[in-house]
Amino acid sequence: MAKRIGIITAGGDSPGLNAAIRGVGKAALDSDMEVIGFRDGFRGLAENLKIKLDKRALAGILTIGGTILGTGRDKPHRMEVDGQMVDMTETIVRNYQKEKLDALVCIGGGGTHKNALRLVEKGLNIVTLPKTIDNDVANTDATIGFDTALGIATEAIDRLHSTAHSHHRIIIAEVMGHRAGWLTLGAGIAGGADVILIPEIPYDVSAIASAIRLRSKHGTNFSIVAVAEGAMSKDDAAAFATAAKRKENAKTKTEKQRAKTELTVLTARHSGNTLRLSKQLEELTHLEARVSILGYVQRGGTPSAADRLLATRLGTMAVELINDKVFGVMVAARGDMTKPIPIAEVAGRLKQVPTGHPWIESARRVGTSLGD
Repeated sequence: MAKRIGIITAGGDSPGLNAAIRGVGKAALDSDMEVIGFRDGFRGLAENLKIKLDKRALAGILTIGGTILGTGRDKPHRMEVDGQMVDMTETIVRNYQKEKLDALVCIGGGGTHKNALRLVEKGLNIVTLPKTIDNDVANTDATIGFDTALGIATEAIDRLHSTAHSHHRIIIAEVMGHRAGWLTLGAGIAGGADVILIPEIPYDVSAIASAIRLRSKHGTNFSIVAVAEGAMSKDDAAAFATAAKRKENAKTKTEKQRAKTELTVLTARHSGNTLRLSKQLEELTHLEARVSILGYVQRGGTPSAADRLLATRLGTMAVELINDKVFGVMVAARGDMTKPIPIAEVAGRLKQVPTGHPWIESARRVGTSLGD
């Protein structure tokens, strides 16, 4: 009897999701499998919002951005239903069984892998694909969407150069990346940013200002600063680390709540950090500073050739693993090859930029300030 598999896309939007759906779907159809898509992430599984993915549904989607299935950030164990947070895990399990699924392919980032692991622990046959423009999924060389976002961010920095040069300004480009700096670092190097600030390396504003003033002294009265949205000063990083440690060591309910509140306050204060950095640099350098927040444009549009290729490679391998009855794994990119990695070794882990990474070393060697 032909196998029947389901597909969901979950978490944030990312270029290449449709390419991944197509890769899984066409390979599965070629193996005489029946393919069902569930809308809007894990909510689609909970509410059984399904569509049949046949050849017609998959036709023409390779080059299209977004996801034909829709996406969402709902968690199976904590989903809003009629205004209340409800554990829908058992409902998802029942729908999986009701639809007679032999396997479920979950395409997503860090949160998706944590949620997929919960379903694995409930006995469902799960295979995941790593997707995020942040490139921060553990145990894979690359994630679907990163290459496209990297190209978009690089082009934006390229375009900001002319304005910075013409007006003798500091232009600060805020790039996505709350906890990992891959996108900012890559785009900063490729776009020739003079300063690159990432979450992994807390910065000193005075050091950044010194680097910019040195450029002015040498006759260059403009600078480009690429900053990740999660980058923070050394003082703020120390405050976050202290609060996190306090929460980890809290023993009573009151202590835990106090530490949680402290982290919430710090997070709220960090919002708008790029604008504050702009004002600080103006005061220290006496140059005008302007901020360009790239935002969601980094997520949209046609996926690059590299992302289409990666999505197709990972998607077709997912079907091969399902045929071989290898479940509970993520299809990881390993150079030009792929490797199944247990989801338990991915969920809850973050791939950050090592401080000794070759990209870091290259940035320093071309004279880029990293703010430290």
